[in-house]
Amino acid sequence: MTVPLIARIGALILASTAFYTYVGQMVPQKMVLPPEETVLNTEMTTAEMVTVGRQIFEGKGLCVTCHTLGKSGALRFPDLAGVATRAKTRVPGFSDIDYLAQAMYEPNTFIVPGFNPGMPEINKPPIGLSDQEILTVIAYLQSLGGTPTVTLKTAHRFYSPGAPTGAAPTPGTVPPGGAVPAPAPGRGGK
Repeated sequence: MTVPLIARIGALILASTAFYTYVGQMVPQKMVLPPEETVLNTEMTTAEMVTVGRQIFEGKGLCVTCHTLGKSGALRFPDLAGVATRAKTRVPGFSDIDYLAQAMYEPNTFIVPGFNPGMPEINKPPIGLSDQEILTVIAYLQSLGGTPTVTLKTAHRFYSPGAPTGAAPTPGTVPPGGAVPAPAPGRGGK
């Protein structure tokens, strides 16, 4: 007895659907909720910024999706344990604040050797952190192997407190806080 072709195709479709339904149910399901809005007090101390920065790092910033703390081996993006020490020497002429800011605002300008580009600009959608939230994350990252020095009044080449949102300090001027912005390496006509 031969089974008609339409019945064999129907059985194949039914078996494939059942198999992929089973596999789909084996994958852990995780409910993802919108991040809680962070209310920043303009008078926060650096220690308070570190605490808030960690919350943003683990929550709204989605940093732990790709970065790890204290792990080794094959990683998607660099491990951030001790990043405060490395940040001071990663790009010549950059302070740790400049390097960490560039890593968030323009993540594909400098790629750590051994890793591929792929980090989103966290001040733009879908993450969309504010300049002040980024400063708190920088404070948290500075605390990973170093002493946090950033405040909500800290300026860097991507942000100048008191300037219109998105305005960077004027090149060659000393912004509030005394940090001299450094030019980005590799910029210019390519």
